[in-house]
Amino acid sequence: MLTSPQVGDSADTGTVSHNNPPLLELRGVAKRFGAVEALTDVSLEVRAGEILALVGDNGAGKSTLAKVIAGAYQPDAGTIWFEGREVRISSPSHATELGIETVYQDLALADNLDVVGNMFLGRETVRVRLPPFRQLAENEMEVRTLEALKRLNVTTINSVRTRVEALSGGQRQAIAIARASMWDSKLVLLDEPTSALGVSQTQQVLRVIKTLRTQGMSAVLISHNLDEILQISDRIIVLRLGRRVATFLRNQATPEAIVAAITGGSRPEHGK
Repeated sequence: MLTSPQVGDSADTGTVSHNNPPLLELRGVAKRFGAVEALTDVSLEVRAGEILALVGDNGAGKSTLAKVIAGAYQPDAGTIWFEGREVRISSPSHATELGIETVYQDLALADNLDVVGNMFLGRETVRVRLPPFRQLAENEMEVRTLEALKRLNVTTINSVRTRVEALSGGQRQAIAIARASMWDSKLVLLDEPTSALGVSQTQQVLRVIKTLRTQGMSAVLISHNLDEILQISDRIIVLRLGRRVATFLRNQATPEAIVAAITGGSRPEHGK
């Protein structure tokens, strides 16, 4: 069985230096829901340009931890540091202000709007603001949408004026990720981004996620698919029963070792 490397080991993933200071760091985070302790003394770090995979069985605490980072939940204990300073992420809007965006499984796309309308949903660029007039800067929004899709190499959408309801699952996911990346974002949280997608659509989405890294953004990827995780992540953190129990560098990990950590077959890392 592979011994889980400690964070900061010198093994090279080929993309991220693990000597760099973290973009995001959680220290000793705990979260309870009544008598249920969802997270216990969890520490986590994400570096600039890193794709960090978060894995674990159902109920391991992955989604709870992501919602703490996204500002949807407030931790009962512990601290959060972002760009070198301690912060209290009080709400999802505060997370957005910091540069943290979240793509949930339901994507939060409006089927009756086109791609441009979805990319700017709730953030529309307005040319005329005086009541009772409110004219949207449609051309400007269309140009910015095309630029955002081009940056992430999203090339399968024929027109940004296509309604989202006409797009495939992979195209919809790509739109949601592109939207999350276009607002001075530094970190994107991705919750099961390839669930229910076919093989070709999955590969399309994985390419988009990889491109986030080349644009200097970080990503936290929650997924049950170990093959996909081993394709694109730099590091893999395993949660079990609300605790961080193992950390792997991608090029030193095997599916067998990760599964052993998920199920409790490997020695936990103390203090993680």
